[in-house]
Amino acid sequence: MLMIKSYKDLNVWQKAMELADRIYEATENFPKREWYGLANQLRRAAVSIASNIAEGSTRGSKEFIHFIAIARGSVAEVETQILISAKRKYISAVAQTELEKIADDISRMAMGLSRAITQSSSNKAQGTKHKALT
Repeated sequence: MLMIKSYKDLNVWQKAMELADRIYEATENFPKREWYGLANQLRRAAVSIASNIAEGSTRGSKEFIHFIAIARGSVAEVETQILISAKRKYISAVAQTELEKIADDISRMAMGLSRAITQSSSNKAQGTKHKALT
């Protein structure tokens, strides 16, 4: 597995934290009737991204990949909720574009991390097999 000291060192986790913070800021101005609806859902989904990356990083490679997939699902959920928020005019077009860009970056970074973990695991397995054969 890739060697990291802490999930806090992962760029994708840092970007997910940025998105969560920005989502909290954006939802502060939602109508009161949405506080327990869309605003709450959007906040929970955004928090879930960083949380799943953090939790997955403490597991083995296979489980970490699974948690990254869950985080990517939460990114898609956030993106959908951003679109709904913009359509309802709860956020501006500028905020929508900025939030979607961060979410897209996270999705791409998470996919790259997943590939790197898979490659690292594959290399370790191949190295182990070669050593066992000699």
